[in-house]
Amino acid sequence: MLVGVDWGGTKIEVVALGEAGAELARVRVATPRSDYDGCLALIASLVGQVESTTGRTGTVGVGLPGSLDPRTGLAKGASSTWLNGRPVESDLERVLDRPVRTSNDADCFAVSEAVDGSGAGYRVVLGVIIGTGTGAGIAIDGRAHHGPNNSAAEYGHNQLPRPDVSEIPGPACYCGRHGCVERWVSGPSFARDYHQHASVDLIDPPRLSAKEILEQVRSGNRLAQLVWDRYLDRLARGLSIVVNTLDPDVIVLGGGMSNIPELYTGLPARVAGATFSPCFYTPIVPATHGDSSGVRGAAWLWKD
Repeated sequence: MLVGVDWGGTKIEVVALGEAGAELARVRVATPRSDYDGCLALIASLVGQVESTTGRTGTVGVGLPGSLDPRTGLAKGASSTWLNGRPVESDLERVLDRPVRTSNDADCFAVSEAVDGSGAGYRVVLGVIIGTGTGAGIAIDGRAHHGPNNSAAEYGHNQLPRPDVSEIPGPACYCGRHGCVERWVSGPSFARDYHQHASVDLIDPPRLSAKEILEQVRSGNRLAQLVWDRYLDRLARGLSIVVNTLDPDVIVLGGGMSNIPELYTGLPARVAGATFSPCFYTPIVPATHGDSSGVRGAAWLWKD
């Protein structure tokens, strides 16, 4: 049995899979934010719960909202900043009393979709999560590709390419820099951009969610359409960095923004216009497993 853990910033999810990928048990609870030891204890409890439900003991893979320094084993670059500098993998092995494999949550997402999702059958899969933040992972032949710095595909913390004067220096990011792609293309960033422009004409306009803004786009609201067009342009510019460098066989999108159908009709042409090559034939497709893809990919970290 393969047990996967998605240690997210807002929820911790655990799933047990059979060797062929059938789901045997699942549990999801809110993350005790800023409580590192509380998270470790909760993960141990949840793993014990799914193993009790199935009556079986499994291998454990864990998806992290960051990555580990390959030499020190300490967490780095985590959006859940209370993980940074912690020996996450060894602490997990201690509380679970077994070997644990860890990977970045976006890497887990890419692995999941490469093994039995929308990337199945493709050799090089770029998995891009666009939700409260944005990140990406690479799976090659169904396995996560990390690189010597454990930093592969961190496109969200490149600065937005070819910024215009209104995009310089860009919003501050938790990583300490300004103008990161993440701060332009996440769901909250899209909503923030709309609100800022609506504030030009209205005093204290209502704060709309990304879903509500898209409803305005569909109803013909000119401001919403302009903000959406700019969002697509920024997302395409960010992805062009990875396409120019890696040229993946398929791009699989996950996260809340990936549920917007207009993304798949509008984004490919924008990416084509932002990349170096005059042609862009790469499929851009939604994830098969939705917001459960990351936890499935964590389980697949033990698939040999």
